[in-house]
Amino acid sequence: MILAFSVAPSGAGSSPDGSVHEAVAAAVRVVRESGLPNRTSSMFTEIEGEWDEVFDVVKRATEAVLPFGSRVSLVMKADIRPGYEGELDGKLERLEAAIEAAPETR
Repeated sequence: MILAFSVAPSGAGSSPDGSVHEAVAAAVRVVRESGLPNRTSSMFTEIEGEWDEVFDVVKRATEAVLPFGSRVSLVMKADIRPGYEGELDGKLERLEAAIEAAPETR
């Protein structure tokens, strides 16, 4: 499965300027240390693996954010495709190939 998630603190304890980069860094550190394939963008972190291992990492990443506020917001979207691996890159490679192969539509 590939799971895209975003986790951020809110409430008391959050940064006065509204920035959550330190909390997000704590969460991303957990993801990167997991050893599972992952990618972080400005809005989401994607992680690939088996159901139980992915959700364990997301739980630990969420727990890493708890000290930064009085509550935590977690948003998730999953692509569950049993029997497939390497799709974090594979999906993008197929997309780019399709874009290059498609005739212009102007």
